Amino acid sequence: MSHRKELPDYLIGPDGLQRCWWCGDDTQYIDYHDSEWGKPVADDQRLYEKMCLEGFQAGLSWITILRKRAAFRSAFCDFDIETVAGFSSARVEKLMLDAQIVRHRGKIESTINNAQRAIEMLDEFGSLAKFFWRFEPVESNTLGQRDQMVAYRPESTALSKELKKRGWSFVGPTTCYSLMQAMGMVNDHLRECHQWNVIEQLRSEFAKP
Repeated sequence: MSHRKELPDYLIGPDGLQRCWWCGDDTQYIDYHDSEWGKPVADDQRLYEKMCLEGFQAGLSWITILRKRAAFRSAFCDFDIETVAGFSSARVEKLMLDAQIVRHRGKIESTINNAQRAIEMLDEFGSLAKFFWRFEPVESNTLGQRDQMVAYRPESTALSKELKKRGWSFVGPTTCYSLMQAMGMVNDHLRECHQWNVIEQLRSEFAKP
């Protein structure tokens, strides 16, 4: 996406804290930015959930998905991999009637397919985290300016290619990089953001799987 350079790189919230511009003034988005985005994750269920939700986001905004996340978790049994992998065609039809989620047949079927592929990966690697963290980007993609941000990196392209080879769907390079940013595989908070140092510290203490 493109950004006008005259726009500020960060916003100052009512609490006086500087934040990345993209969370705006939406309280749910601000909470997600402050409490989740960029913090290192090694939990397989969360990694699977995030990859699925990023897939649902394709063509939409993340705030749209975030507002529906509770409904998605309910519809997909909290993204329990074993459970979702066993969803039937009748379950797909039921989900297509659920107005609380994104009713896109391809994305719903992809979530089930990716659970099945995730089980294969668990058998091979022991955890999804061990697989995903192998593609950790070497460094952040920004020096603190929004016009330097990019949508994907060579590492996310490589991850996308490997996942597709293994049968995953809705896992393009941009989707994979969004996963990396959100799950702490890279610190893409702006340098002026109050969370940048927090994430740097968490990443330095994080024991990679």
